[in-house]
Parts: sequence; structure tokens; C-alpha cells
Amino acid sequence: MRVVRWPGAFLMFIVMSVLAGLLVAVALTPAVAVTGEGASGAAEFFEDLPSYLDIQTPQQVSTVYAEQGGKEVPIASFYAENRVNVTSDQIATTLKQAAIDTEDPRFHDEGGIDVVGTLRATIADALHKGVQGGSSITQQYVKNVLVQQCEQLNGKDASATAKKVAACYDKVAGQSKARKLQEIRYAIAVDKKYTKNQVLTGYLNIVGLGGRVYGAEAGAEYYFGVHAKDLSLVQSATLVAILNNPQNLRIDQPGEKANGSANGYALTKVRRDYVLRRMHAHGAITQAQLTKAVATPITPKITETANGCSTAAAKYDAGYFCDMVRSQLLADPAFGKTASDRIATLDTKGLSIHTSLDLDLQGTAQTALSSYVPTTMAGVDAGGANVTVEPGTGRVLSMVQNTDYTQSDAPTAGATAVNYNADQAVGSSGGFPTGSTYKVFTLADWLANGHTLSQSVTTTEHSFPQAEFTNSCSAIGGAPWQVANAELVPASMTVLAATVESINTAFGAMAKQLDLCGIQKTAEGMGIHQADGSAPDSNPSSVLGTNPLAPIDLAEAYAGFANGGIACTPTTIDSVTTASGGTIHPTPATCDRGVSAAVAGTVDYALQGVLSGSGTAASANPGDAVPKFAKTGTTDGDEQNWLITSSTKYTNATWIGNVQGHVRLANWPFLQGTTGYSAKFGVGKQMMTYLDGAYGGDALPAPDPAMIGTPAKAKTATPSTGSAGSTGSAAQQATQTPGTLAPGTQTPATSDPGQQAPAAGGTAVGGATAGGAAAPGGGAAAGGAAAAGGGAAAGGAGAAPAPPAG
Repeated sequence: MRVVRWPGAFLMFIVMSVLAGLLVAVALTPAVAVTGEGASGAAEFFEDLPSYLDIQTPQQVSTVYAEQGGKEVPIASFYAENRVNVTSDQIATTLKQAAIDTEDPRFHDEGGIDVVGTLRATIADALHKGVQGGSSITQQYVKNVLVQQCEQLNGKDASATAKKVAACYDKVAGQSKARKLQEIRYAIAVDKKYTKNQVLTGYLNIVGLGGRVYGAEAGAEYYFGVHAKDLSLVQSATLVAILNNPQNLRIDQPGEKANGSANGYALTKVRRDYVLRRMHAHGAITQAQLTKAVATPITPKITETANGCSTAAAKYDAGYFCDMVRSQLLADPAFGKTASDRIATLDTKGLSIHTSLDLDLQGTAQTALSSYVPTTMAGVDAGGANVTVEPGTGRVLSMVQNTDYTQSDAPTAGATAVNYNADQAVGSSGGFPTGSTYKVFTLADWLANGHTLSQSVTTTEHSFPQAEFTNSCSAIGGAPWQVANAELVPASMTVLAATVESINTAFGAMAKQLDLCGIQKTAEGMGIHQADGSAPDSNPSSVLGTNPLAPIDLAEAYAGFANGGIACTPTTIDSVTTASGGTIHPTPATCDRGVSAAVAGTVDYALQGVLSGSGTAASANPGDAVPKFAKTGTTDGDEQNWLITSSTKYTNATWIGNVQGHVRLANWPFLQGTTGYSAKFGVGKQMMTYLDGAYGGDALPAPDPAMIGTPAKAKTATPSTGSAGSTGSAAQQATQTPGTLAPGTQTPATSDPGQQAPAAGGTAVGGATAGGAAAPGGGAAAGGAAAAGGGAAAGGAGAAPAPPAG
């Protein structure tokens, strides 16, 4: 039995009574009626309201939108608390009345605090008779806001943050007399500043209803699948019952024990029926309504509001795009100075995030890719990705891959969180060697340095001493660089023909006449960096595509060529508004000139031939009238396979290859009778067919006649020797007039378009390398021995042989 020490208790009783009397006096006295210096000071003390206690929009759900059929649709939500704020007229009268009759029957008559309840609780506490009720709705609103302030504390140190949050909770929700007096003070100030309707609406928008569900609207949608304005009497009473003890009375876990004693529904029904009886006692409902309501079982209709990108993945195959939206937002200082600030903005500010995603195109892209590349394949870790960007803006129009999106720590087969389209910072991918798609940068640098498409270059050199190259960026050296073509080619050919047919030895000869550093800088100017964020390598083998790149970055570069030489960084976010109607301006895409308009137009001119005649991507050409260009890329053994296509309105990048490992895909069966090499043409053709119809394209940037040049007099070709794996008849170097003929109408050298870039040391997802010691940044094996088509080594290490063409 507890002994009460009467002198101390009596003194405390007197003190608390005086304080309670002062509180009651202030609560019952209008601010304008307070006179006298002392009284005025007291009133000002009680009217001093922190700004965060203003009746305002508390944290809400942020929603991501994309376009479908010309309309915006929501595809994902992000929140710390599942909440949708509503106005008073969007809340059912039964819910408002249930809250008042149960929680604070004197709400409309009191001055922010329940005077009777407060006096009773104060005296009981002073006499050590236990904690008594007495908190008004206004006080509960204040307490909820203060608790929310604690929940928004964050910092870099998770354990330190947890301690700060716990201390904050104790301060704003503990049982101390100081805490209670402050709560009363704030409640009086809120009541003097706002109408009863505003306070009640604020309260019903902020109350917790179990788990991450907060507020009347989210509670109504989650538990019953209706809006707050459409709640029935029984549903309203149930929500008010839940807010009494959200953890134990929530009705989405019927099989769990509440307090280890009874089924959660049974406990909730007891409380719900109490709410109904209170409503009857205060005349809000009739006896007949009470009887019928009490007899009604609790029947929730749980309607999840998915948090994160799961809905985007399940409904629109857009999980990886959604994840890139989140990554870009959390890296953008427009949404907060620190990472934790940006997380809070996304999870609590009710953002409307309008994105660049075209869901109709997204569906087409997923169908195209999935029809050729399965989710999983026995014997090979094969991946496929396709991304479409808009030249001139960098807007990402679609993004798909062959796997299922997941953020699980233990993903199932065919599921991954790694975004193959994006680089390491955004999608955790280490990128993939690009093969001959990288030749575009040598071509651009060739033209920028006064050379032409009509110039002939030798194709007969297969062993390139490192000393034959210039590199003003870094020193190079080591064993000769071994380069092979897949078939016999003429002893020399024009640069235009070499580009159309993607002849490796020709590009090796071109690189000898340039500065490798210049090729690197050209690539960087067009937005290229390795997937890990580092600068691309500039060793000789890099000319043939040893740098591991992300598809989206390669698409950015090619979009720059379609845009007259100006490349724009990829962006997924068009605009953002806040729940309060404000606007956040995301950091825009950066658009910089990487090459001159003349160079860009002439590159485009040359690459048109890739889709025509015997160009390496001719089989993917849909045969319509939209002007476009393309480039293929394939590494040795067809381990990695690429097709980039572009008009002035879209640029599409397709990658199909080894995610990890070094399985040769040249003859590996994929869907629809294709192989790992040829599947890209099926995907690309479907994509171009749709994109040409939906987006089209204007005339490509004009080539510079001087860069096309004057063709040399025709001569008879002689086949080169030493080509690895060469079969069939020797190709001819026919009379060519690239200044007058459309690209691709020549009779260029024939070569297996499927082989180029290194076999050894290819970089897998996450940057892992295989096949020997990693060469700096390039993923190529250093010091390897020399089969034709083997990996190319970085300058300075023993040079492994380079790949056949593609």
C-alpha cells in the first residue's frame, strides 16, 4: 500500500490547483478581454504558438505520375506516413461526431482544454491517484503534432538519431507535469487562433490509425476501401475505436493477439461499440441505429497503398524507371541541402512528381524485349535492357529490362534491384563493354581533325605496336595491340565503308592518325563516362569499345549526335508540386555541345548506312520513311550485343549480353529462333516501328560536304590476310562516291558484324572483372596471351589481342 505524505501532497495540490486555475482562467477568457499588465503578460504567454503547431498540411504521401494515352496516371507512392489530407467537407459527419462524443464531448464549448477533465486530472495527479484522462481534442492535436516533429528528426548516425527521437518522445509524450503544462499552454493558443472546425479537421488529418496509416482519408481507404466522406456509421465508429490504441486495435491483422489476450477484431469491436454508445448517449444516433450498428460485425476491406516502386513494377513494368526517379530526386539539392532532408521531402511533403515516362511506349518496349530475352536462361546469366531518351532534352521516355524489379535482400530467380540501363550511382550496375558502338567517337574525332569520310585507310595491319599511337592524356606501352576482323576485307577502304561495315582494323588505322586523348575527350564531351563514374580509358583497345558503359549514357551520346552535337544528361523528372500548391524546380538536364554541328551531321550521315544495304543493322530496318541512323556493337564471342538507333525525336539503346560471366552468345539460342547476337535486331525493329509511328523524326542534321570529301579514283580491292575466323569470298572495294550516294548504297567490305571488343576481363554488373588482372578502368585483361579477338589491354600492361569487328 502506498503511503501518501500529506504535507508534500497538500503543497503540491495547492500549487497544481493554482496553475490549473490560471490555465482555466486563460482558456475561458477571450484574448481581447484580458486587461492589466500582469493579465496581459499571462495572455501573451499562452498565445505564443510555435509555427509548427499551425493548422497546416502535415506530412503526406508523395505520388509519381506518368503519361498514358494522353493522360497522367499515378504509378508509385512514397511516404513515411500513409496520409492524404482532406478538408472538413471531405470527412463524414458520422466520423466527426464519433470523435467528439468519444474523445471530447465538451469540445465545442471549451477553450482548448477540457476544464472539468483537466481539473480532475490535475488534482488526482497531485494526490498520486494515478494518471487520469482529460485531454481535449485540441490537446490531442497538439500532442500528435509534437510527436510528428520527433519522427522527422534525422541524421547521418542512425543510432544517434534513435536516441534523439526517444528523448524527444519522452519530452513531448511523457508523464511529466512540465510536459502536460506545455501541452495545455499550446492547446489554449491553438484554440484562440483557429475555429473549432479547423482544429477538428487538423486532428482527424493527423491521428495515427495503425502502422503507417495516418488520418481519416488514408484510414478510410486502407481499412474500408472508401473515401473519408463516404464512411458509414459503423466504419466511422471503428476508426475512432482504432485511434484509441492503434497498435492493438488495428483491423488488418485479425490473426494476431492484442496484448496476448484476445483476437484483435474482438477487442476493436468492444471499443467500437463503446464509441457507438457514446454517440447514442449524446443524441447523435437513435436507439435503433445503435442496436443495428452493435450487431454489425467488423468487416474490413484492406486496400494497400504500396510504398515505393512496387506498384510501378507490378502494374506498368516500370520499377526500374521509378527507382531512377527516386535516385535522381534524392541526389538533387533542389529537394533539400542534405540527403536526409531530401528523404524527408520525398516521404513527407506530399509531392506530385510528374515524370517523362510514356507508359504506352513502356509497354511496347517491355513486350519487344521480353519476346526475345527471357527472364532466366539455364547455363548463362543473360540480361537484356532497352532505354529510350529524347534528343535535345535528355528526357527518359521508357526503360525496361528482362528481369523482375525487386528491392528484396533475397531476390528470387529472375529478379534483381540492379538497373542494367543505368550506371552504378543510379542503378548499381557496373556497365558493359560496348563494342563497336564506341567507334562513333573515333569517327567524330577523325572528322573534327580535318579528315573525311572519303579517305581510304588500310585494313591490313593486325598487330599495332603501342609506339604507333599518340596519347597526350597518359603514357601507353607494352606488347603490340592485336586486332582482327571476322572476315576477309579489302586491303584498304574508305572511312565511310569502314563505318557502315564496322571494320576493326580500319578504325585501328584511323586511331593511329589521331590522339587517343582526343578520342577520349570527344566521348566525354558527348556525356560518356564509365559506369562507375570514372573517365573512359584512352588506351588503343578502347577504340573498339572496352569501356564498360551504361546503356542510358550511350543513348545520351547518340541523342547528342541527333541533336546537332549537343548532348543532354538523362532526366526522369519533368516537374514537381507540393501538397500546398508550391513548386519545386528540379535541377534541369545539362545540355552541352560535345562536337560541332558539322561533325554531328556528318556522323549522322555515315551512320544512316548502317541500316541500309549491307550495313550491320540492315535486318532491323523497319523500312519506313523516317530519317534515322544506327550503330551496332558486339564483343568477342558475342558476349555483349548492342544496337543504338536514333531519329531527331528519339534515341533507343538495346543491350543483350552476359550480366556476369563469359558465355559466348553467338550461337546461344534465345526466343523466336534468335541467338544472343541476333536478338537485338528483333527488339530494335519492333522499337523503331513503334517509335517511328509515335514519335517520328525530322530531317537529320545536314552533313558537311567538306567532311564527306572527294572520293579517290576507284581501284580493285585485294583481300587482307591474317583475319581470324575468315570464311567466304573476299569483299570488294567498289567505286564509291560518298559525296553523292546515300550511305549504304556502296558495295562495302563484308565482315561478320557480330564480333568486336574484348573477351577477357569484361566487366559484369557491379564492376566485377573476369579473365585476368583488370586493366585500368577498361575491364580488359592485362597481359593476356593472344588469341584473335581476345581482350585488349590498357597501355602500359602487356597488351592482349583485340576483338574482331562488329
